[in-house]
Amino acid sequence: MGLVTPDLGTIIWMVIIFGVVLFILGKFAWKPILNALKDREESISTALNSAELARKEVEGLKADNEKIIAEAKREKDIILKEAKEIKEKIIAEAKEKANLETQKSIEQAREQIKSEKDAAINDIKKQVAELSVIIAEKVIKKELGNKGEQEKMVDGLIDDIKLN
Repeated sequence: MGLVTPDLGTIIWMVIIFGVVLFILGKFAWKPILNALKDREESISTALNSAELARKEVEGLKADNEKIIAEAKREKDIILKEAKEIKEKIIAEAKEKANLETQKSIEQAREQIKSEKDAAINDIKKQVAELSVIIAEKVIKKELGNKGEQEKMVDGLIDDIKLN
């Protein structure tokens, strides 16, 4: 049972060795370990601060991006609105121009029809006059072909003139 219950000499040597190790650690290792821990703590703190600054910067950039996107959307809406207005204006102008052209064409067609109608009426009058002259000539030749008929016709004309 020597291992379970140590002797008094073993306890003393353990305390001495522990003290020597503690002294050596305190003299040579304790300060570098504490400095390393302090440096580590500072680097972690610096990293956390940098991360916080980066997070804030990213949030700022997000806000700027959102502003830029909102401005771009407004400009897009304005451009689309202007494009629609221009499109409607062009369509209205085209319709108006088409209406004017149509009215002009209709007016020209009416004038052409009227002039052709007048020409046709004049032509018909000319033909009627020529036919009337031809018919009158034939009637007069037939009527005045004999002397008795001529006298009868002259007497009838004189009677008509006296009545009027």
